[in-house]
Amino acid sequence: MRIAKNDIPVKIDVPGAKARQQVDFGDSTGYGKLGAEYFSIGKGTDIAPLLQGLEGDLCQSPHWGYLIEGELAITFADGAVDTVRGGDLFYWPPGHTVRADQDSEIILFSPQHEHGLVIDHLKSKLEG
Repeated sequence: MRIAKNDIPVKIDVPGAKARQQVDFGDSTGYGKLGAEYFSIGKGTDIAPLLQGLEGDLCQSPHWGYLIEGELAITFADGAVDTVRGGDLFYWPPGHTVRADQDSEIILFSPQHEHGLVIDHLKSKLEG
């Protein structure tokens, strides 16, 4: 699920302030503490090979976030692909992988335990 800023419903619009809110934007039921993450990902980076060995060879942590700039292709367990572009808010459920189609700057909020396991796995793959 992703949504561009101008597609988020406006809830308050007064001189000097505008508030937008998208309700039902993912489900955090059953997760504990969240971690806040900032990633810089270079064009052409594909994390799929680094996810091999995880369940389904996919990231099994959900993420909520904002793509500051760039473009990412997100492939889900069912084979569906979503393109996230700079300025989009997004929710990625467990069971996905990420490829950068442009240099990208991204902010993520993720369950710290679940995503910590994925990051540790990625680090071990990178270290060989």
